[in-house]
Amino acid sequence: MSQDALQLQLQQLQQLEREIVECRRCPRLVAWRELVAREKRAAFADQEYWGRPIPGFGDPAARVMILGLAPAAHGANRTGRVFTGDRSGDFLFAALHRTGFANQPVSLHAGDGLELREAWITAAVRCAPPANKPTPLERDTCLPYARRELELLPGVDVIVCLGAFAWDAALRLLAARGVAVPRPRPRFGHAVELELPGAPLLLGCFHPSQQNTFTGKLTPAMIDAALLRARALAGLSPPA
Repeated sequence: MSQDALQLQLQQLQQLEREIVECRRCPRLVAWRELVAREKRAAFADQEYWGRPIPGFGDPAARVMILGLAPAAHGANRTGRVFTGDRSGDFLFAALHRTGFANQPVSLHAGDGLELREAWITAAVRCAPPANKPTPLERDTCLPYARRELELLPGVDVIVCLGAFAWDAALRLLAARGVAVPRPRPRFGHAVELELPGAPLLLGCFHPSQQNTFTGKLTPAMIDAALLRARALAGLSPPA
C-alpha cells in the first residue's frame, strides 16, 4: 500500500471511529450504557466510565479480524476499548500474546501500551446490552459499522468469530456485501471453518466468557489452537 493510500485508510478509519463513538441509534442501549456508567460497580467507583459505543482497534494491515458479541458493561463500557478490563479480555489478550498477535498479555485500559500485530478486534454490537443480549433490531442497526470496518481493512483473510452470535453476525455482514451465503446457514462450532467465494474465511471459536473458561469449555490450549490456525489460514508465519 502506498503512503497516500495508507494515509487515506487511516483517515477513513478515524472517521468511522468518530461516527461509532457518537452513535445514539438504539434508545435501549443508550439508556443502559449510560445508566451503568453513572451507577458504576463498587470496585470501579473511583473511575470515570467511557459509557459510549466502542470502536474496533488494531493493526490497519490486519490479516485476521476477531469479532466478538458486544462490550461488557463494566469492561469496555468502562475502559473504552473492546475486551479491555474484564475477565474475557484477560483470557483473550493472554492468548493473543502467546500466539504473536499482541505485544503484551494484559490489557487494563486504553493507554496501557497494548498493540496488536496483524489483527483487528471489533464487535458486532458496539454498546453494552442489558443481560449481554442485544435484540435482533439492535444487531442489524449496528452491523453496518462492522461491514464498513471490513471494507477499510482489505488485508483481512480470516474472521475469527467468538461465539454463535458473532458467527451469525459475520454471515449477515458477508451477505450484505453480496457474498452468496448458503441456506440453511452453516452452523457455528468451535474450530469450524467456512470458506465462501469472494470473502474472508470464517473460523469459529467459543467465546472467552467466564461461563466457558471457568467450566473448561474453552481452555487456553483451545483458543491458542484457534488463533494459530487463523495465522496459518491467513498465510502468517508462526509466532517467534
